[in-house]
Amino acid sequence: MNRITLFSLLFFCAAAFVVQAQEDDDMPFIDTVYVDYLKSVKLWSDNVYPIVSLDGGQLYFSFDDIDGDVRDYYYSIVHCDKDWKPSNLSEQEYLDGFPDERIETFQFSYKTEQSYTNYSLRLPNDRMSWRLSGNYLLKIYEDTADGRILVITRRFVVFENFLLITPTMQRPGVVSKLHTHQEIDFIVEGDELRIFNPMLEVTATVLQNGRWDNAVYHTPPKFERSEKLVFDHQDVVVFEAGNEFRPLDLRNLRLATFNVADIRLVDKTFYVELGIDVPKSLRAHVSAQDLDGNFFIHTNEQPDNILSANYAEVLFKLETPYRYLDKDIYLFGAFTDWQLKPEYKLVYNEALNLYVGKATLKQGFYDYAYVTLQRPSNTKKAKTAPLPSFEDIEGNRQETINTYTILIYYTPLGSRQHRVIGYKSFSSNF
Repeated sequence: MNRITLFSLLFFCAAAFVVQAQEDDDMPFIDTVYVDYLKSVKLWSDNVYPIVSLDGGQLYFSFDDIDGDVRDYYYSIVHCDKDWKPSNLSEQEYLDGFPDERIETFQFSYKTEQSYTNYSLRLPNDRMSWRLSGNYLLKIYEDTADGRILVITRRFVVFENFLLITPTMQRPGVVSKLHTHQEIDFIVEGDELRIFNPMLEVTATVLQNGRWDNAVYHTPPKFERSEKLVFDHQDVVVFEAGNEFRPLDLRNLRLATFNVADIRLVDKTFYVELGIDVPKSLRAHVSAQDLDGNFFIHTNEQPDNILSANYAEVLFKLETPYRYLDKDIYLFGAFTDWQLKPEYKLVYNEALNLYVGKATLKQGFYDYAYVTLQRPSNTKKAKTAPLPSFEDIEGNRQETINTYTILIYYTPLGSRQHRVIGYKSFSSNF
C-alpha cells in the first residue's frame, strides 16, 4: 500500500467533524471556535496567559480564515462574575469607548501552499478599553447576509495588583494521591486595600497550565493571621499531576523531525504522518522541558511566521495494550481549547490495531497529550461535564512540572462587581 493511499485510509477512518455555530443566547462562556474555517485562534499577553493588569496590560489576538476570503468580523467584550456568567454591570460601567467594533487589521498569506487571511487585534485599543478588573469574555462575530453569527469566544482576566501571594507546593494529604496529584497552599497579604470581612468577601481560583475546565473555584481563606490570609486547606486545591506533554515540531515541513514518520505534499496540501505513540503510564517518569500544553506559530522556512507558515493535515497514531470498550480517547492541549472536541477524538483502526486521529495545524511547535473520557453508563445527563483523565495513557506523576495560576477575587458585601485584586503564576518546581 503506497503512502498516499495509507493517508487516505487513515484519515477516512479518523472521521471529520464540523463545529456548528451557536446562537448568542445559548452561548457558553468558554474558549471555543464555532465554525470550521477559522484556525490557529490564540489570545495571549506578555505573560503568556490572557491575564493582564488593569494598570496597562496588553492582550494580543489572532486567527486565520483558511477560506482565504475577506469577511467582516466584529468584536465585543462582556464583563463576567467569578462564575463566568454575565455580571449585572452595564457596558457604560466597565467599558470606555465603543461596545462593538470591526476588526480592521487583516493580511493575506504569501508563499504558502494554501491561502488564508490572518486577522489580528490588540486590546485595549483607542476604540475599546476596560475600566474595571474581573473576568471578561471576548466575542467575535461574522457579519453575514443572514445577520451576525458568533464564531469565536475567548476568556481573559484583568487584575489589580494589590496583594502579595506566596505559594508553596505540598504533598497531598490523602494517601491515595501522594504520587499522582499536586496540592497548592498559599498566603495572601497586602496593606493597600482594607477588606473588612475577608472570610466572606475573598475567594481564590487556581488554574493548572491555563486551563479553566479543571480549575479549583471559590476557595475561601482557611483563617486570617497577622493581617495575612492563609489558604492551606487539605485536599481542596489539588490537581491531577499529569505527565510532561508530548512535543510536535512542525516548524519545517521539508524535513522530518522527532516522531515525524513521513511528510507529503499532495495537491497543495501537506500531510504529516507521525510515528506510533505508546502509553507513558506504564513507564518511569522522564523529566523534559515542555510548553505545559501550549503552542506557538513559527516556521523555519520563511521570514514571516504569521503569514508564511503553511497548514498541514497531521495524522496521530496511538498503540495501546488493548482496546478501550468503555472509554473514548482524545487529543488534548491548548490547540484543542482544552476541550474534548469531536474532531479531535481518536477512532480505532481494525486493520492497523491502532487508534488514529487527525488535526489541521499551522506550522509551529505544539504540545499534546492523549486523554480518556469514561463513557456514560446511562442516559441521565450529569450536572457537570466530566473531566478528561491523563491516567490511562499519559499517567499521573507527582514530579511533573506544571504551571499554576492563582487569582484572588474580592466581592464586598452588596457589590455587583467581582474584582480580581491579586494574581500569581508560578511553576510547580520553583
